[in-house]
Amino acid sequence: MARSEGDILKVILSVLLPPVGVAMEVGFTAQFWINVVLTLLGYIPGIIHALWIILRR
Repeated sequence: MARSEGDILKVILSVLLPPVGVAMEVGFTAQFWINVVLTLLGYIPGIIHALWIILRR
């Protein structure tokens, strides 16, 4: 499965600011708001969720 430059940018943003990477991938859907809550509760769960959202597509 080939990855584009956009995917690499999303992964980098997901490590720095997880909700931004999720918003770029799926928009302001329920997954975005779940990621915001996870990031507020703990930074690492937000990163894991964001990477899972981006890399599964």
